Amino acid sequence: MSRIDETKDFIPVRIAVLTVSDTRSLAEDKSGDTLVDRLTSAGHLLAARDIVQDERDKIAGKLREWCANPAIDVILTTGGTGLTGRDVTVEAHRDVYEKEIEAFGTVFTMISMAKIGTSAVQSRACGGVAQGTYLFALPGSPGACRDAWDEILKFQLDFRHRPCNFVEIMPRLDEHLRRK
Repeated sequence: MSRIDETKDFIPVRIAVLTVSDTRSLAEDKSGDTLVDRLTSAGHLLAARDIVQDERDKIAGKLREWCANPAIDVILTTGGTGLTGRDVTVEAHRDVYEKEIEAFGTVFTMISMAKIGTSAVQSRACGGVAQGTYLFALPGSPGACRDAWDEILKFQLDFRHRPCNFVEIMPRLDEHLRRK
């Protein structure tokens, strides 16, 4: 069963938050605020924050820029994961991923089902890894951001979480780039 091992030290992770929106500003970004509040309350560091328009190349460009930044370990995006024509965040993420974390979307859907029923099928939350950085695309509602953080990311981004977590394998995410 999963648990927090209190004998281990907490390791803060450097997390960037990117909101995908054609209409919001930082002052109106409730989903981004939700993520920032939760990650800082958990003891992590806000490494960067920005808003980008719902344009595939702009989203992918920002993700690549942040993945290349050694001061960022994790990127959380919010918005643009739906089914409408302007929702291209998932496609932009997949343009950047080296590996997809398929189970993230599955677990997010399971959590959403318990809260919003079959409406959960409209979410395309996803996760992946690129250049040694974790990336997670979350829906644009504060409730979905709370669910993703409180039920998944809070645990997987805590080095003390057992039986395993994302932080303990972070140093090995880009080992294939160091091999000759």
